[in-house]
Amino acid sequence: MSARDLSAGSGQRFREARGEDWARLESMLDDIERGRASQLTSGELFELPVLYRATLSSLSVARETSLDADLVAYLESLSTRAYFILYGVHAPFWRRLMRFFAHDWPAAVREVWRETGVAVAMIVVGAVAAYLLVRSDPSWYYAFIGDDLAQGRDPSASYDTLHKSLYDTPDGLSVFASWLFAHNAWVAIRCFAFGFAFGVPTALMLVETGCMMGAFFAVFVPKGLGFQLAGWLAIHGTTELFAIALAGAAGLRIGMAIAFPGRQSRFASAVSAGRVSGMVMLGVGVMLAVAGTLEGIGRQVITNDWIRIAIGGGALILWLLYFYVVPLRAGTPRD
Repeated sequence: MSARDLSAGSGQRFREARGEDWARLESMLDDIERGRASQLTSGELFELPVLYRATLSSLSVARETSLDADLVAYLESLSTRAYFILYGVHAPFWRRLMRFFAHDWPAAVREVWRETGVAVAMIVVGAVAAYLLVRSDPSWYYAFIGDDLAQGRDPSASYDTLHKSLYDTPDGLSVFASWLFAHNAWVAIRCFAFGFAFGVPTALMLVETGCMMGAFFAVFVPKGLGFQLAGWLAIHGTTELFAIALAGAAGLRIGMAIAFPGRQSRFASAVSAGRVSGMVMLGVGVMLAVAGTLEGIGRQVITNDWIRIAIGGGALILWLLYFYVVPLRAGTPRD
C-alpha cells in the first residue's frame, strides 16, 4: 500500500470521527447567515462556540498530519465563518444589555427548568422536614438556627416578643434582615460554584435554606403568627428564594453535566453547561439586587401583612411571566 493510500485512509477515518460536528456547525452557520438565528434553540447557541473550538482543533490536527488539501481548505473556511459570527463586529453595549434581558437570560432560565424544579423541591422538603422536627421537639430548632441568629426568637419566646420582631424594625429584625440577605446571596453563589462537585453540596445548601425557613415557621405558627411571618418574608423572599433556586439549578446543571457527560468529554460537557449556568447566574445577581431593595426599603415602610404578601406574590407572578410566558410568545418564529 502506498503512502498516498495510507494518507487517504487516515483522512477518511478522521472525517468519519469528526464530520458530524463539522456538519452541525456548518448547518448553524448557514441558518445565522440566512437570518434565521431566531430559529436556533438556546442550547444550540450555547453549543456554537464549543463546535467552533472543536473545528479549530480538527484544523490543527489536519495541518500537522498533512491530510488532504481539500479537507484543510474546508476546515479553514468553516473556522473563518464561525470566527466572524462569534467574534466579529459586536453590537453596542446597550443593545447587548437589551438582548440579555429580552432573550439571553430568559432563554437560559428556561433551559434549566428541570433543575429549577428539583431545586425548589429541595427547598420545600427542607422546610417541611425542619418544621415537623421543631414542632415535635423544639430542641431541633438550634440545629438549624444558631443563638446569634435567633436573638430571642426561639420556641420559648412569648407572643409579644415575636410580634414585636415582625413590625418594630429598629429593635427587632433589622440585624437579622441584613444577615439574611447577605446569607442568601452567599448561598446563591456557593450553590452555583459547588456544582462542580457533582451537585452534592448544592443540593445540601438548598435543603439547608429550606430548613431555616421551616424552623422559623415552627416557632411563629404555634403563637398564631404564621401569616404575619409569611408576609414579612414574602415581600422580598419570593424574589430572593427564586434567585437561590435558580442558582441551585445552575449548579445542578454543571454537576449533572460532569457526572453524566454523555457522548462528550467531561470537560466539553461542563463547558457547555457552564455557558448556560453562567448566563443564569448573571441574572441571579439582578434578582438579588431587586430583593435587597424590597427588603431594605419596602419591608421597613410597609407593615400591613396583606400588602406585604400582595407585593411578594405579585413579584413572583411577574418573574414567572417574564421567564416562562412572555419569551415564548416573543420568540415565536415568523414566516
